[in-house]
Amino acid sequence: MKGTTALHPAGTEVLRTFSAMASTVSVRLLNPRSDSSQALDEVESLFARVESTCTRFNPDSDLMRANAAAKKWCEVSPTCSAVIAEAFSAYQRTHGRFDPRVLPALQALGYDRTWTRMPADTTPSAAHPRPVPRRAWQPRFDLAGARVKVGSTPIDLGGIGKGYAVREALELLRGHAESALVSAGGDLATFGPGPRGDRWLVSVDDPTCGQEPVAVLGIADTSVATSSVQRRRWHRDGQVVHHLIDPRTGTSADSGLHGVTVAHPDNAVAETLTKTGFLAGHRNIRRLMDEQQIPAVWVTADGRVRFSAAARNLVEWNVNRVPGK
Repeated sequence: MKGTTALHPAGTEVLRTFSAMASTVSVRLLNPRSDSSQALDEVESLFARVESTCTRFNPDSDLMRANAAAKKWCEVSPTCSAVIAEAFSAYQRTHGRFDPRVLPALQALGYDRTWTRMPADTTPSAAHPRPVPRRAWQPRFDLAGARVKVGSTPIDLGGIGKGYAVREALELLRGHAESALVSAGGDLATFGPGPRGDRWLVSVDDPTCGQEPVAVLGIADTSVATSSVQRRRWHRDGQVVHHLIDPRTGTSADSGLHGVTVAHPDNAVAETLTKTGFLAGHRNIRRLMDEQQIPAVWVTADGRVRFSAAARNLVEWNVNRVPGK
């Protein structure tokens, strides 16, 4: 089913919205070409494919069949194979700091169903969260036959899958409009000038659930991703836990941060950087981002809003501290 499409009266802007991957996806085209409607349909189909093949909440999805096959070859769709390869690239690029083998930990903490069905307080499972195995993750790919071996520890593709979908969606739109913005939850990507004729203005939400943003970034031909504990947190046995798992412990990361936002030309890479930045914690995130010259914004547990050196050129407006903290 197609999402909702809105056309600016002057024909200079098109907005398509639909639901996918537990998010509202918005696609905004400025000065669209005559064939933009077909491109928007392809974007919606792309998100549907990533969601259906890479979900961990359907035992018959490509991802979960590959997880069940473990060390045996499993035939999957080209889409699922590409997302697993993206996860492996991120694992290698971060020297294992990003590790998708956190699915057993998420399940042990009670996040074993879609977010809309999560109870406020989960019953502890029989399993206990455990660290990700120290042995290197070495999935294997048979690209000719679209087969994979993910290994003995099940993987989760939630965040990296959405980053991949946003990036690929933007590529599908090139040539069909002068400018475009694709947004899905905490991930977005752009090309071309924004409505003012220069940069797109992107707000960085308050990860403590405040109504006002903590910063506004001006971006062009790049993407932004955010990881925070604002939404996906719940109670397990009377304690607050969240979905950002530290592979070293197998439990929710206790990093002294509420949220991390990163800008990067590749949204899948930006998504990975938010996770590694969050895991680095409030003591090490600045060094991590400055060493790689990554524009990043983060909010500490005590409400301070901080920036990497590379982010200063993007900041149009900001607060120094979250109100009420």
